[in-house]
Amino acid sequence: MQWILALTLAIDLAGVQSEPNLEKRSEMALDYANQALDAARESYSRGEFEQTQAQLEDVGASVDVAYQALEKTGKDPRRSPKFFKRAELRTRELLRRLDGLLQTVSFADRDVVEKVHARVAAVHDNLLEGIMSKGK
Repeated sequence: MQWILALTLAIDLAGVQSEPNLEKRSEMALDYANQALDAARESYSRGEFEQTQAQLEDVGASVDVAYQALEKTGKDPRRSPKFFKRAELRTRELLRRLDGLLQTVSFADRDVVEKVHARVAAVHDNLLEGIMSKGK
């Protein structure tokens, strides 16, 4: 099971950032964030907190990469909401999963998860605001 997870994480964040299609880069970054969150949950259950911290940092970084890629498209989220809405839904799912992880980790370890949760929540709020804001 561990080698399958390691194989799925073989696509690292640098590989995601090298994708020339910005919308696909956003999708790949959010896929990577979900995989990193799975890996973080598994490593925490094994008691490897340092590895959990690194994987949670990858979750936050990949969500940032996804948002930056969508911003670089130059598209208006209100006029072309397809990929923005997908990213909003996926970040909302990540937030729910991070809430579940917050309930799982011990009180002493929660600050790391809360930082990542706040980072993902900020991106989610920005995406939602872009989609729902009034036109100029």
